[in-house]
Amino acid sequence: MNPGDSNPDRQAAVRGSYLLANVLVLAVLVYAWLLEVHWPDFYYMSIQEDEYIEWASFWAFLLAAVAAIVASRKQVAGRFPWFLYGLALFCFFVAMEEISWGQRVLGYRPPVYFLEHNFQQEFNFHNVIDTDYRKLALSATIVGYGVLLPLLALVAPLRGIFDRIGIVVPPLGLLPLFAATFLMYLVYPFSHSGEWVELMLGLGMLFALMPPEVKPVLLGWTVVMALGIASGALTRLQRDDQPEMLEAAQAEIGAIKRDFESGRAWARCNVHKRLYSYVVKYEQFGLQQGEFASLVSQGMPEERAEFLLDPWNSPYWIRYRCDRKTQTQALFVYSFGPNRRRESSETEIRGDDVGAYIYVNQ
Repeated sequence: MNPGDSNPDRQAAVRGSYLLANVLVLAVLVYAWLLEVHWPDFYYMSIQEDEYIEWASFWAFLLAAVAAIVASRKQVAGRFPWFLYGLALFCFFVAMEEISWGQRVLGYRPPVYFLEHNFQQEFNFHNVIDTDYRKLALSATIVGYGVLLPLLALVAPLRGIFDRIGIVVPPLGLLPLFAATFLMYLVYPFSHSGEWVELMLGLGMLFALMPPEVKPVLLGWTVVMALGIASGALTRLQRDDQPEMLEAAQAEIGAIKRDFESGRAWARCNVHKRLYSYVVKYEQFGLQQGEFASLVSQGMPEERAEFLLDPWNSPYWIRYRCDRKTQTQALFVYSFGPNRRRESSETEIRGDDVGAYIYVNQ
């Protein structure tokens, strides 16, 4: 709110927009809680890569970048809007990182550096950074921008300095949503809470950069959610089911299965990992030297063999659910298949995922 704006109706409208923005962002938290408690299967689906939550986060940050550029045009003439340009660049970068710069959508193979050093084997930079530093950076962004900056701006001399050097302070009225976002990240009440935190932060950035009016706030939220749902649905329909690629995936899965059943590699109870991460963590290098690796002589690219990638350049996965008390187990390896999306459950290979169950003596 503009401190110099004394119009009561205008002030009431601005306060209403801030209240609405806070409610809409906090609604994300409530929605996540309801899903995890009452619809855990749908919750599990919602937080998967390329689902509507991730796409909504992408659109929130991308639209925030656009809003920052639009806001920069309104800054005082003759003053370079470096801060807003910086926010626009930051939001655009985060948006593209959310979807790994289109890697899964387009199906291209990331550079070797990312296959080796990114634990998700994706073309993004944030997963190359150590987890502790990544968490610190996200926490500093939430608290520094959304909480500390508006509080410091309450001090008149500091506000004057911010204005002179061109720092655009987010509205104090949005502080509750940023504080709630940080608290959720700190407490981490749900599995994969980080996915919800990213969406909440993206919406917070968008609302902070938009005009403080009810209609733009409501429109922005509606557009983000609609585009998130639509993008998730569209990527669910994407397929690259060329017969030769399906045949290659089935042959490769069969080779991996035989590598486990022959004893070249062993399965670890209650694990769900990308196969390359599994190899590195548990030193199962037999998977890189057995029947799967021998498929290089039949034309499989060496990079796919080394990093255990499927024909669509996505990682092969291993999942092992076991209960030693009841002597029940489900062990299988799988690929996301032609649509490059996980559809298998914790105990079954589903959808167009290409996989095989493994039978070993434990």
